Amino acid sequence: MKYFSIHLYRKMLNCAIAEGIPKDEFEKLPTPMSKINELQVVDAEEFLALHELLEKKLDSGFSVRVGQKMIIEDYGVLGLSWRTCSKVGEIFERSERYFKLLSNTFDWQIKNDGDISHVILNREAHRRGMELSTEASLSATVVVLQAMSEKELCPVQVSFKHKPAKDIASHNEAFKCPIIFEQPRYSISYKTTDLNLRTAKADASINSYLLQQVDEKTKGIKIPGHKIINDVEALIKDALPTGIPSIHYISDLLAMSNRTLTRRLSEAGVTYRDLIKRTQETIAKDMLYNTEQSIGEIAFLTGFSEQSAFNRAFKNWTDQTPSEFRKNNL
Repeated sequence: MKYFSIHLYRKMLNCAIAEGIPKDEFEKLPTPMSKINELQVVDAEEFLALHELLEKKLDSGFSVRVGQKMIIEDYGVLGLSWRTCSKVGEIFERSERYFKLLSNTFDWQIKNDGDISHVILNREAHRRGMELSTEASLSATVVVLQAMSEKELCPVQVSFKHKPAKDIASHNEAFKCPIIFEQPRYSISYKTTDLNLRTAKADASINSYLLQQVDEKTKGIKIPGHKIINDVEALIKDALPTGIPSIHYISDLLAMSNRTLTRRLSEAGVTYRDLIKRTQETIAKDMLYNTEQSIGEIAFLTGFSEQSAFNRAFKNWTDQTPSEFRKNNL
């Protein structure tokens, strides 16, 4: 069964209330507003039906306005993972992994075309609600990328498969670029340089690492082995939602060569592979013990592409399955 996050369902209801629909009207829905705090997901067809209902009740462009109200926290675990992206465009790589592992409602793909990169949303609009949901998704993309970069990044073009509404004023205000309808695919296109920008968080972290390197080279202040280990583990943790990072990726962030990083870790008595495994195990145990994240979500956050692979690795680490570990540590 396909489903959508309850966070997105709640956002739609709250936005509709803000635009004048009485809250009591939403108690008549199959999933009434009073019940949403008890749920994690809502059936996809019910979610799409709500889009269709609200389009009839509110002005044209409601779905786009909902997208503009989205914040990173509305995306739950996926949004949490976006916070640690190194580059702005990395959110699409993480989204692709997340939906392949945990859902089947989205399929993101990035097609690089030189100076322009097209972010393609592969989905079939089998009903009007899906068209509206896609409008909301692409509208939210603009907001999320701006939040990640802390810059006024705007797309250069947006494409929709469906026909335009009579009034697309909300679309124009949200996207601020050419919008074309009745196209072969849904996509939002950005300058490639914009998607390759460092995120605001990554910029701050990397500047700190660079300053350490400057101190080491110019002042003779050698970075202690435990500090190197802590820095590498922190970077690995941030990178895992995109998949297991290569040592080249981490050494680049630390402004070191692969050889230098390998040598410095060896001097501290560990290997890069040791730190990958240790970081995955630490994150997994902490989340199983201290959070209510699902096993699939924890597998995603620890860099696994399949929950079964995570289960096997965790059993090797602890002689327990993730479920057994959680149960035994309640």
